[in-house]
Parts: sequence; structure tokens; C-alpha cells
Amino acid sequence: MPQTSPSNRTRACRAAVVAAPLLLAAWAASPAVAHGAPTDPVSRVRACSPEGGSAAGSAACRAAVAANGAPFTAWDNLRIANVNGRDRQIVPDGELCSGGLPAYRGLDLARADWPSTRLRPGAALTMTYASTIPHTGTFRLYLTKPGYSPDRPLTWSDLPERPFAEVRDPALTDGAYRIAATLPSDRTGRHVLYTVWQNSSTPDTYYSCSDVVFPARESGTAERNGGAPRQASDAPTASAGTPAPRSSAPTRRDDSAPTRQGDSTPAPPSGTPSPQRDAPAPDSTPVASTADRGPSAPLLAGGAATVLTLTGGAALALRLRRR
Repeated sequence: MPQTSPSNRTRACRAAVVAAPLLLAAWAASPAVAHGAPTDPVSRVRACSPEGGSAAGSAACRAAVAANGAPFTAWDNLRIANVNGRDRQIVPDGELCSGGLPAYRGLDLARADWPSTRLRPGAALTMTYASTIPHTGTFRLYLTKPGYSPDRPLTWSDLPERPFAEVRDPALTDGAYRIAATLPSDRTGRHVLYTVWQNSSTPDTYYSCSDVVFPARESGTAERNGGAPRQASDAPTASAGTPAPRSSAPTRRDDSAPTRQGDSTPAPPSGTPSPQRDAPAPDSTPVASTADRGPSAPLLAGGAATVLTLTGGAALALRLRRR
């Protein structure tokens, strides 16, 4: 076995000493450090990644991948170095969701069908922000202003100057940060929850867009901007004695349980929305006649008595004839 000379060992040691800082710098700059993106409410980059499940097959995600030219495999690496809080100066308008990075440009498509999370205005929110390695830093959460339209690219003017929540150094638990906040109470329809994570232990800042939907506050109105339908708990409950809305189509009636004039109409089940109107509409349901229901009880009793009388008379006449 060949022996290594002292001079060769010395040169190898010197090379290792010189290479160590370079390897450390390469490790620090690698994508394995300080990854992160929201998974609840799900961010666009996560939903449209290969790990996004059924959301990845949505029309919006397919269009985003096509515009991107590649799948969002590195869903947790949407970051920019050395921003230092100058987000509005560094990230261009219309490119907030991609951070201005060409590798994520498909996330900036103006669409109203991005995979979304349903939220309630004014409610408590706990964001789940997945990360692989713990790092110190500050999370800033913004919500698009009232009147935001998803039909145009997101710009800084769509966001308030100040975040509605700012959390510093949350704990990393089970691979995720959990950021507690209270949502603004004046939003309806479709909005974007914009999250900025500015690291303090690295020079990186992360950006993400999470599409969310708030229910409409007006009774009986549809969601604006392509929002989801109203939940059952939001629907008004019919008051006692309020007639249920009737269909214009003819109703097949059950002869075994006819409706008689003067019967009260049952109230709709709790949670069923009823149309607004000035006065209850008159009951136009046709009243079943006695011909539809068959013979009544008094008629049956009278007929039976008549039959008994006739039968008794015939028997008496027969006895008299035999005598």
C-alpha cells in the first residue's frame, strides 16, 4: 500500500483549510436553508406545486405552470436577498406573487379561480407557514383593500401601508411556524393574503400570495369577485309563521294525507334562506275536494246503517211468508 509523504499530507491539509470557507458559503447559499411558504391558508406556489394535491390540477395552476415553463418544484424557495425592508422598492408592481423572480412568474396571473381558503371577516386566524430549518425573523401579513379585483395583477396600491399583523420570531413546531392574528372585519368576496417573511439570521426575504374568500354580509346576495357561496350558518333563519317559498311547478299531492283549507303551512327548517318581500303571498295551493279523498267517515256510517235496515226487513218478510 503506497505511503503518503509528509509533504503530500501538508498540501492536503492546506487545501482543506482553504476550501472549508468556500464550502460553508456554498452551503449557506443553497436552497436547503430558510425555506418557507404558507400551507394554510395555502399559498399559490404551494397549491400549484407537485405537493399541492388536487389543487395542483386546477385550471389556474395548470395555466401558471404553463406560463412559468416549469413546475413549482422549489415551492419553498421564493426569496430575495438583501431587501432589508425595501419591499416596495425592490418588488415591482404586478409581480408581487412571484417576487419579481422569473422562475415564479406564473404566480402573477390575474385570475379569479386560484385555489382559495374560506375565511370569516374579523375572525381569529392561525397561519401555518411550513419551513425546513428554524430561522429568526419577522412575519408581516397584509390583506388586499376593500374593492380589490382579482381580474388585474396585484400591485402595492392594492395593499394597505401597514400590515394587519406582525409577528417576530415565532417558534417552529412540527416543521411549521404558526402565526396568530385577527383578520380585518370589513372584507367580502375574494382577496389576497400577502405574507412577507424577513429573516434576521439570513439576508433573505420571502414573499407569498394566499387566495382567500370572505362571505357576503348581505342576505340573499351572491359572493362578489367569484367568491364561494354562503355557509349555512350565515343564512337567515325563517321566523315562526312565515310561509315557506313555493315553487311555480305543479305539486303532486298525496291522497292519503290531503290538505284541507285552513291548514297551516309548516315553517322551513332552520338555516333555509327565504326571499325578502313586503307581505306573505297568499296560499295558492289548490284545496283537495271530498271527491279526491274518497268517502268520508259519516258517509260510510250512514251507508252501513241503510244496509243493515234493508237486510233486517228482508229477513222479517221471509219469516212471515213461511208461517
